[in-house]
Amino acid sequence: MGVVRDGPRDSGAAAGRDPAELPSALGVQLGDELLERALTHRSYAYENGGLPTNERLEFLGDSVLGVVVTDTLFRGYPNLPEGQLAKLRAAVVNMTALADVARGLDLGAYVRLGRGEDGTGGRDKPSILADTLEAVIGAVYIDCGADAASGLVHRLFDSVIERSARLGAGLDWKTSLQELTAARLLGVPEYYVEESGPDHQKSFRAFVRIGGQVMGTGEGRSKKAAEQQAAEAAWMKISASIADDSPPAEANGSPASGSPPAEAGNAPDAPGEGSQGYHPEL
Repeated sequence: MGVVRDGPRDSGAAAGRDPAELPSALGVQLGDELLERALTHRSYAYENGGLPTNERLEFLGDSVLGVVVTDTLFRGYPNLPEGQLAKLRAAVVNMTALADVARGLDLGAYVRLGRGEDGTGGRDKPSILADTLEAVIGAVYIDCGADAASGLVHRLFDSVIERSARLGAGLDWKTSLQELTAARLLGVPEYYVEESGPDHQKSFRAFVRIGGQVMGTGEGRSKKAAEQQAAEAAWMKISASIADDSPPAEANGSPASGSPPAEAGNAPDAPGEGSQGYHPEL
């Protein structure tokens, strides 16, 4: 197993945190050089004379993650057919899910980003977070071995697998909520979205109303993410009321049913600005 060594360290961007703190959050120890490689985005490499990037480790980590998740699904859900297993795997290892896991680690604070990418909200861009997380998994595989990498994936993704397995055939909360409300004759879910923040760092808040009541709210960096979170909250509330055989209550803290928030217009799902010299990620 690798060991974190003492010595001077370049933390990357001024706004970032010291990468030496990250191994404790991961539960594994990584050598300095490989850890910094895993955290080096191509924007930082470009601005600093063409340093090695994390893209090769990302390639490896993507495969490691896929194998561990696939093995977990195969063993844990023996009655699911191949097609449903494939959909469930896609729900677990997609960019949005990976970015959410990365946010739980505060991984964006450790990424070595170029000034341009850092200045346009790169530390919270789903593609950068997802790619960096895969690179970290790849680095753990190289430095600590397959067992340590598998253990890391299980710690980070087992709860994601369990949560995704509760979804319906569509494997997303909006589809599952629509299936549930249709089966219970509750009406069609209606979504309303508010947005706030500067263009490069928008924040969205969604409300879902069913039968005249706001049943769930959600927040996210995109309209889609906020709506999915609201749909999940509504699905949970309705499912709980079915189990209790009682009518679901309106979501706490949400607008009165007679005055929903106006839907945000054509709000962008992700920023479109970036630094010079390379194509920024969305």
